[in-house]
Amino acid sequence: MPLNRRAFCWTLAAGAISTVAAVPALASQSAWQPQTQNIAFTPIDPAIIAPQFRKQAVQVNFAEWPGTIVVDTNERFLYLLLEKGLALRYGVGVGREGFGWSGEARVGRKQEWPTWTPPAEMVARDPQAAKWADGMPGGPDNPLGARALYLFEGDRDTLFRIHGTNAPETIGKAVSSGCIRMLNEHVVELYRRTPEGAKVIVLA
Repeated sequence: MPLNRRAFCWTLAAGAISTVAAVPALASQSAWQPQTQNIAFTPIDPAIIAPQFRKQAVQVNFAEWPGTIVVDTNERFLYLLLEKGLALRYGVGVGREGFGWSGEARVGRKQEWPTWTPPAEMVARDPQAAKWADGMPGGPDNPLGARALYLFEGDRDTLFRIHGTNAPETIGKAVSSGCIRMLNEHVVELYRRTPEGAKVIVLA
């Protein structure tokens, strides 16, 4: 069943979506300053992100293998499942009304400092997007941020992404055109931990 911008019916195995209280947060993200391809960024001040959307290690009850990514668009959380019922939980920005989606996919491709190519409909309505119709090079001003994980269904690119952002104030909000956005320091970590082929589940 193909993914699309409208939610389609999909159900996890019984008990998969219950979570329990978070365990203490991991090391402060403010000490981490990644640099790749001669492009650097300074992690944001955690104080501008609501406490629930900061990275935490939590206990979960998802019926999926470690390494699976689960996105709860309603609660604005992305979980990277670990061993023994633990997960890393990150706050995310999600698709605004009419652009949300749900379903199951896999990471078909990964890219550091990805090029952003706006879709034709955005180019037609937005003069700022039109100037990048042939692609905006990766960098700190690029809306895809520091990394992108491209979601595929089989061999087909769904056109949905998990990516960084140059607008950290949007974390925890429904503002995107359907993609899942993370803080740059969070998406760098997810990128490093997630191989191509990893399973991704987006809950309706």
